[in-house]
Amino acid sequence: MSEDCQKIGDCEDARIQRLYEYLDGALTHQDLEEVKSHLGECTDCSHEYDLECIIRSVVKRSCSEKAPSTLKVSIMARISEIRVEAGH
Repeated sequence: MSEDCQKIGDCEDARIQRLYEYLDGALTHQDLEEVKSHLGECTDCSHEYDLECIIRSVVKRSCSEKAPSTLKVSIMARISEIRVEAGH
């Protein structure tokens, strides 16, 4: 763990929040450079960064997948059945 991580008290939440801000592009240019430099020196933060990149990639990929059109038809049919059974 680097000296920067020790300065924030080994606080996992603070470290992770900083990585989120970095990945979201929500830091100033100077802060971006500092975090980028830190990632090159701190293996703990670098591993957290890599993990977050993988998670974001999987979420992004799964959000672009489309359900088959037959699924929508079957869901709508089931909703109609439930409404009829419930008397609506």
